[in-house]
Amino acid sequence: MAANANWAEKYKKKVLTAEKAIRKIKRGERIFLGTGCGVPYHLVQQLAKNASQMADNEIVHLLTLGDTPSADPGFQSQFRHNTFFVSANIRNTVSEGRADYTPIMLSDIPALFTQRRMPLDVAMIQVSPPDRYGYSSLGISVDITKSAAESADVVIAQVNDRMPVTHGDSFIDVRDIDYLVPYNEPLREFEGAEIDDTIDLIGSYVARLVENESTLELGIGALPQSVCNNLMDSGVRDLGIHTEMFSDSLLPLIDAEVVTNKKKTLHPGKVIASFAMGSKKLYDQIDDNPLFSFRPTEYVNDPFVIGQNRKMIAINSALEIDLTGQVCADSIGHSFYSGIGGQVDFIRGARRSPGGKAIICLPSTAAGGSVSRIVPRLSEGAGVVTTRGDVDIVITEYGLASLAGKTIRERVLSLIAIAHPDFRNNLLEAAKNMHYVFEDQVPFLVQGTYFASEYETVETFKGPDGQVEVNFRLIRPDDADRIKDLFYGLSEESIYFRFLTPLRTLQRQTLQDFYNVDQARDISVVAVIRPDEEAESEEIIGAGRYLLNRSTNEAEFALLVQDEYQSRGIGTFLLNHLMRIAKSKGVDAFIAYVHPQNQPMIRFLHRTGKVIESNLSIKDEEYIFKLKL
Repeated sequence: MAANANWAEKYKKKVLTAEKAIRKIKRGERIFLGTGCGVPYHLVQQLAKNASQMADNEIVHLLTLGDTPSADPGFQSQFRHNTFFVSANIRNTVSEGRADYTPIMLSDIPALFTQRRMPLDVAMIQVSPPDRYGYSSLGISVDITKSAAESADVVIAQVNDRMPVTHGDSFIDVRDIDYLVPYNEPLREFEGAEIDDTIDLIGSYVARLVENESTLELGIGALPQSVCNNLMDSGVRDLGIHTEMFSDSLLPLIDAEVVTNKKKTLHPGKVIASFAMGSKKLYDQIDDNPLFSFRPTEYVNDPFVIGQNRKMIAINSALEIDLTGQVCADSIGHSFYSGIGGQVDFIRGARRSPGGKAIICLPSTAAGGSVSRIVPRLSEGAGVVTTRGDVDIVITEYGLASLAGKTIRERVLSLIAIAHPDFRNNLLEAAKNMHYVFEDQVPFLVQGTYFASEYETVETFKGPDGQVEVNFRLIRPDDADRIKDLFYGLSEESIYFRFLTPLRTLQRQTLQDFYNVDQARDISVVAVIRPDEEAESEEIIGAGRYLLNRSTNEAEFALLVQDEYQSRGIGTFLLNHLMRIAKSKGVDAFIAYVHPQNQPMIRFLHRTGKVIESNLSIKDEEYIFKLKL
């Protein structure tokens, strides 16, 4: 009790009005502001009101919301902002040269303070009222605020009854606070943008990649909300959360027990975050809730910590990406738009994670569809946030490109495949001029997506070494090398019967014929497996296609299955899958041309029960089969 009384007496002596506390700040001092919705708004307003007493004061912060009066042009001689993230309320100030932007990875910011590379004279923060032991919680803004408060020479804290008490490494001893300003006011609230059709499509592609027991990192806005909406109906379960920022979008997943955190390999049973931005409902939910553990940025954003989460899924956004995989996320040309934030931290952490995926999302176009966000080279002045060596998966509304470990040629084809159709062939010509792809690379015929879900399905078959899960999907231009591997894994007999000639090599033109199909008329499907459960690479073990003859409305089809996977039902499934697609498009019949010595194929066709005609062409030395759909 004596110890408690001691802190309580000291607490009373530290209590000041905001005006008196602000007057403790000297001219020329560097001032830190708490983050996001945890900004001590009352102190910020009072700082501006006392501007006449200030001169050359630098204001350092990560992300601020709402009015920022100290950034007003009228206060240029008193205040200059230095931000680690260019938020909307200070974007014009930065672009006009009246404020500074310090590009830095979020995990590295605390060391600037603790190592005195950016010494802080004053930290203005917001906390909850102290508990009976004299500890206040930083609540929804732990992030870099805790290290700033621990490093600053003077700490001024707005004590707000409405600040939630968050569990974790979020507490500060009131003995370490120099001045306390009791002032209750609503916390800043943040509402994300509306979800449009483009964002919803991107969110659906992201949700496809999330497996059971994955751990998620999500930001705030329309995209994270779309991802969460799509996860609600995806059937995944036992997800976990390890994220720098927590928002309302995750609450329904927790309520529906899609997010349980039970299977996390690091901090099981806990949501790990460093700050929260959202609604009062969100703040009420995390208040004194042991499910949530708020920790400083230097821990939450440490890639080595992040990587300890199995199946870590990091989801971030970009403004522009070039054909080699360089990602610009903080500027539009020379104009700084946002910041590096935690993107690189979580991308590198997710890449270290067993079964992890690092995802970059962006709409395929900007400026009302007139500009492609996938570009031959980044705009002049655009900064690289995520390097081509770090990039993993890129998603637009047209699908996803897996780039990790891929050659420049493979990256180019993958990224063009998810660009807007209006820009694909212009991008291809630019890639040819830069010698990124072969000069005879065929144009892109597909006008839609290569990732149409209606053509995708997963089935399980008995493989050479037990059960194997096979994914059937549309072929893509970046499948070229996988098709080549399929070809060279075939027996000479399989090659001869498929191509009706004893091919020794697969010519590039023949290879391109596999995937160069116009989906409006023709369809080419591949059967894909992963060599093992944790593998990111894919292996094509079978392929099927049909080419429509519009004059007869009949389609010639062909199948190819790797020898060790033949006679296991995969070819039958491929054929039936192609037939379903063709029937939905109004095709009347399938035609097959088979070498007379290819008895396995002839028996296979008869077993389908769909043969309505069969003729032997003496001239061409081949059987012609017609199958009903």
